[in-house]
Amino acid sequence: MKHTFGPGTFRPGFRAVCTLAAAALTVPAMAATEVPVWYSLSGHNAEAFQTLVKDYNRSQSAVQVTLKAFNTPEALDQALAAAAAARKLPALAQIGDTHSLDEIAARSYVQPFYTLEKSGELKNVRWFLSSDNAFVRDTKGRLMAFPAMLQVPVMYYNQDAFKKAGLKPATPQRTWMELQGQLVTLANNGSRTCPLTSDLPVSINLENLAAVNNQLYASAENGLKAKGLPSFSFDSTYVRHLALMISWVRSQIMVRPDAGMHSVERFGQGECAVLMSSSDHIGSFNAQRKLHYGVSGLPYYPDVTASPGNPFVSGSGLWVMKSAKPVTDATVAFLGWLAQPKQAASWYQQTGFLPLTQAAFDQTPNSYYSDLGQWRQLVAVYAGRTASTAQGFRIHNYPAIHARFRQILDSALDGKQPAVTALSMAATEGNSLAHQGMAPAPSAKSERTVHHRRSTAHPKK
Repeated sequence: MKHTFGPGTFRPGFRAVCTLAAAALTVPAMAATEVPVWYSLSGHNAEAFQTLVKDYNRSQSAVQVTLKAFNTPEALDQALAAAAAARKLPALAQIGDTHSLDEIAARSYVQPFYTLEKSGELKNVRWFLSSDNAFVRDTKGRLMAFPAMLQVPVMYYNQDAFKKAGLKPATPQRTWMELQGQLVTLANNGSRTCPLTSDLPVSINLENLAAVNNQLYASAENGLKAKGLPSFSFDSTYVRHLALMISWVRSQIMVRPDAGMHSVERFGQGECAVLMSSSDHIGSFNAQRKLHYGVSGLPYYPDVTASPGNPFVSGSGLWVMKSAKPVTDATVAFLGWLAQPKQAASWYQQTGFLPLTQAAFDQTPNSYYSDLGQWRQLVAVYAGRTASTAQGFRIHNYPAIHARFRQILDSALDGKQPAVTALSMAATEGNSLAHQGMAPAPSAKSERTVHHRRSTAHPKK
């Protein structure tokens, strides 16, 4: 029998089709998996990170990354402890490698990054930093955290200040004594209020005084060897150097290092001729249109080493917290996106952190480095094999040791005690803190002998 369907005539199956269509309209869209990220970046770099996250959230709908900022790494760490107790942890947290990596890795709520490294878009990533560098890697060379915020100490210099002082070439010398002569010239020709400053006294004058001069910072191969507890023994190179720094402060060719960002801000505003600080200020300095600056390596002593070594890598990584599988999978997807060449290259160029991947370095054009002095050469060496003296150091209780070293250096630079006394105190107290709560181990023979010899070098103006 033939059926004819006209207007207003019911069609068989039409009601069923309408019912299914209505049902489809009422089914809610699949909710995005939330990935909470806690971080303590500040200023320019915080803004760059926020922009990356916004770009990621706009690029897809399956994952929603949410950010929570903390004023300091210490505040973030305290919040993590409370969150772990309450079982309300984020998916990712920015944690600094305070040279006591094992203590972070031992936290029950941390998931080692290497267990996820072969997942999704992460599996073919070629990381930039050499695998023999100990930063955020365990004793087997495995990455414990996503290495997004790695930095090195450098020497920034104001090109206009050097030109005004008549220094040719308008770049700082790489030896401490030749730099002293330039600082005197700068002080006498336009940079009287701030020839040199720094915000990293322990890094510049202790940790990397060793690494840049191709010396070990502590025994037991900087604490990276399994046998023997690392210990400090600050020799005549340290005594001579600290005595020189004391004389620079007294002669006003160096402004005593400060505990905050004041030194960095002064350089960014063009007030200081030279700044020794971490590389992660490059992005913010690039944003200062009136600041014409370059980047050079830290100074060294040619009678100690024929050529300068590489300073230690420092900074922080994004640590993965143990989460439900959907959250972990979403976290891997986000990290895989960050590691893609476009995003990784942008992060490197906008911040001054070391490149996350080899592709990020390779895709950065030479034009980016045109006004940055030696920055490209200083970065490139970290992709190659690392000297044993620059692989890093791992020392128990190092945050407390670093804080005490800072107090002792401040006292010495204020002229309250001579270099030899300060360094003897630093070694004694540093060793006590390093061995606190540690089981006795066979002592390794110290790599250096302390020679209490005062420096007689004083700058002339």
